[in-house]
Amino acid sequence: MKETKTVSGTPEARAAMHEMMAAFEAFKGANDARLDEIERKSSADALLEEKVARIDQAVGAAQARLDRVVSEGRRPGIESDGRHPSTASRSPSPLHGEETKAAFDGYLKTGASFGLELKAGLSTASNSAGYVVPEQTERAIERRLMAGSPMREIATVRTVGAGVFRKPVSTAGVASGWVAETAARPETDPATLALLEFPSADLYANPAATQSLLDDALIDLDEWLAAEVEDAFAAQETQAFVAGDGVNKPKGFLSYPIVADASAVWGEIGYVASGAAGAFSSTSPTDRLIDLVYAPKAQYRPNGRFVMNRKTVSAVRKFKDADGNYIWQPAQRAGETASLLGYRVTEIETMPDIAANSAAIAFGDFQRGYLIVDRAGVRVLRDPYSAKPYVLFYTTKRVGGGVQNFDAIKVMKFSAT
Repeated sequence: MKETKTVSGTPEARAAMHEMMAAFEAFKGANDARLDEIERKSSADALLEEKVARIDQAVGAAQARLDRVVSEGRRPGIESDGRHPSTASRSPSPLHGEETKAAFDGYLKTGASFGLELKAGLSTASNSAGYVVPEQTERAIERRLMAGSPMREIATVRTVGAGVFRKPVSTAGVASGWVAETAARPETDPATLALLEFPSADLYANPAATQSLLDDALIDLDEWLAAEVEDAFAAQETQAFVAGDGVNKPKGFLSYPIVADASAVWGEIGYVASGAAGAFSSTSPTDRLIDLVYAPKAQYRPNGRFVMNRKTVSAVRKFKDADGNYIWQPAQRAGETASLLGYRVTEIETMPDIAANSAAIAFGDFQRGYLIVDRAGVRVLRDPYSAKPYVLFYTTKRVGGGVQNFDAIKVMKFSAT
């Protein structure tokens, strides 16, 4: 079995780290000068503001490069033996291991399907059919998605064998009490249970290849297919996990009712106000971020993290605490993430920008708060007819998702109250 290569010691990773640290040091110097000028003159020179913005963009670019190096290092190769735990419930294929991979390779190249598991119903056409990809190819796609989709890195991912995953949760614990050694034990109230349902929906991509590419003996077609669907799947998934409406797609955590945290109940996401409409509070904006950190209960903070897009990161990167220290810090080693107030920061571009009443920042334990459900099996239908001279590979995967613990995720709403 091949292992994912590490990148912490590679020259490219070290160069990315040095670039990141140098850019941040330059940013701190320029921003300190800007803050000093604002304190002395009540405003900063336009050229100095432009300089800070330019260096801030350089910091963002350096962070993006570092993230890219880490992400590429996590992408696995195609393995040729063993079975994936998520496929244990599937019907065994006639072939296994290298033979299955070779059979699938033959299907991609020529359409020959001997030894592959046939699945009907990939589309509404009466003659539609597709073939389940080998387990090692499915595993590679899943791991590539894990590296390419930020929500998959921070949420709980479960592989299931049914189209709908149902999870009972306790919204109020079992009552208990203290009694004397010989006193009666009255019956206590049972736990209040809710049944959460996570239906899976079809996620598809339709990569194309020429027959010349398929005939090229040097091309690993499993790797090619996994790489082609990775970006398409990851982009669609990330959008849905954040803001999907739950109709033929996962339900994003920002699609649930968002109410003031003090009055939030089960089924609602609590928010902390930023203190100003469409902006941070002009006085002590860091205090509002601290309020957000302490909105979830104590058990959710040790694994807590901030989630926001790069524009919001650029805004909070300029903030300092009461002691004059920057509250945002870059990653200290390759493979780590930047931190804000000591908590990890995950950049997700589909998070909303700072605007009036937007929930642009989220904080919490997303592993306990959000559940991603993968229906076992990736299917491919080879189509050499629809786009001649190209061969299309209609690839489908069933994915669902939603909030599983509403106490674990809180957001900041950019409003005065």
